[in-house]
Amino acid sequence: MSLLQGKKGIILGVANTNSIAWHIANHCVKQGATCGFGHLPGEKMQRRVGKAMQEGGYGDAWMAPCDVGDDASIEQFFAAAKEKFGTIDFLVHSLAFANHEYLKKDWGNFTSTPRDVYKGACDISAYSLIAVTRAALPMMPGGGSVIALSYYGAEKVIPGYNVMGVAKAALEATARYLSFDVGPKNVRVNCISAGPIRTLSAMAVGGIDEMFSHVSKKAPLQRNVEGDEVGKTAVYLLSDLASGVTGETIYVDCGFNIVGL
Repeated sequence: MSLLQGKKGIILGVANTNSIAWHIANHCVKQGATCGFGHLPGEKMQRRVGKAMQEGGYGDAWMAPCDVGDDASIEQFFAAAKEKFGTIDFLVHSLAFANHEYLKKDWGNFTSTPRDVYKGACDISAYSLIAVTRAALPMMPGGGSVIALSYYGAEKVIPGYNVMGVAKAALEATARYLSFDVGPKNVRVNCISAGPIRTLSAMAVGGIDEMFSHVSKKAPLQRNVEGDEVGKTAVYLLSDLASGVTGETIYVDCGFNIVGL
């Protein structure tokens, strides 16, 4: 039996077929789910996401623009989603942003992070989880599951990750507080902390190749995680198999997070 048969969900964050969100979508569809997608406004992003959907074999999937930095855009997106789907069973938040000039090892020191860069990273990467969950709740009258994507830089200092690490820490704390708040509605909120994967956003991080090399040497499985593996874990969290799991950050990083040296 398919784990998500008959379930409907919204996935935010597909940019191309390397995106973690795309791998999640791919497995959700394979497990019987019907998915709708949000993308940044503009024809370029619409074409990019549409191309990724076609390559996944579901080019006719519903998608609409959603700028998570704009409350009006979020409201419009979920109003359209409600008209299309009526209700949903899950929401995937695979979104993050920070000015890439400050995601480098050699740009300066963390102390020099400008206020607007800090605020922007936390707004798009963390606060947006509150905003989109709030908008999705009316579509989850019977409960549901929300997942967000994080990284180990939320817990430990990763040189070059800089302000994004702070934003991811805020994201994980936000997920915990949300899980407590929406738990009485039978809505679960969890994070997946994935190891480094060659996504469009990851390649903007300074020293990313060094990260890949270090993980493959130090992780218990002696390799880097694949996006496909993150997608499979997402299916578990979105399915009834994880009905008692909320407020957690689950690591899918080939075990790297357990290693001290």
